[in-house]
Amino acid sequence: MRRSIILLGVLLLTGTTSFAQSFYAIRKERTVIASVGLGTANYFGELTNPGSLGAVKYGLSLGLEKYFTNRVSGRADVNWYRISGDDAKANSDRVLRNLSFVSNNVEMNGTVAIDLLPNGMRFYQRPTVNIYVFAGFGVTLINPKTEYNGTMVALRPLMTEGVAYSKVQPIIPMGGGVKLKAGPFFNLAIEAGMRKTFTDYLDDISVHDYPDPATLSSDLSRALSNRSGGAASVRGNPEADDWYFMINAKLQYYLPANIMGSSSKKLYTKKRKSFGKPRRR
Repeated sequence: MRRSIILLGVLLLTGTTSFAQSFYAIRKERTVIASVGLGTANYFGELTNPGSLGAVKYGLSLGLEKYFTNRVSGRADVNWYRISGDDAKANSDRVLRNLSFVSNNVEMNGTVAIDLLPNGMRFYQRPTVNIYVFAGFGVTLINPKTEYNGTMVALRPLMTEGVAYSKVQPIIPMGGGVKLKAGPFFNLAIEAGMRKTFTDYLDDISVHDYPDPATLSSDLSRALSNRSGGAASVRGNPEADDWYFMINAKLQYYLPANIMGSSSKKLYTKKRKSFGKPRRR
């Protein structure tokens, strides 16, 4: 009997301590969020049918977010995404051009996000559903390739239009999303965003007229510059830059206090009244 009473006391003490630790952990402010996500990517350019979303590919995302007020936060994200296009899937005379590409790209960006409803500092009291928008600046690393004789060939070094362009391209990310509260420390978020680029070479296609083959650097460059066999007279459209669009489903986690400068101040600062102690007169 005595052993049972001692064991019961130990269990009660352990449970009370665990509850107290959990309670006090929730009372501390958490203003830094880590996220991981899966999603899709679509590209808009010379290899996309007008009015079409183009080929739907996939992507991964990692991010950190820091709240500065209960609505405004700064974010840093790294995204890996895949985009592609193919004249063989065109619904027009573009089929004759016979160009295609696929590109595995990395994007790094910094954005500012604004929530519709208060969030952030008192993170455990956040609304069940919240809507937000974001915009900022970033860069993407591009690497368009195409299949030739059964082998994937990188197009940028070949300068198939006689034009050199950088692998690193600036972008402006912008978009919005909705967050669902999934517990005291977690959110589920669905986010969609456009990327404004300043290049027409996500797909290695831009100039209107085919370049003079004599000006290209190699037989491989000439072979991949014009794959129409003379059936097409227009290569690209230099009047419009390329864009891409991403949708991500993210799991967000509020990191413990004191991570990356997150405040450890308790949310309740009033002292509790003491009970059971006699007042001094």
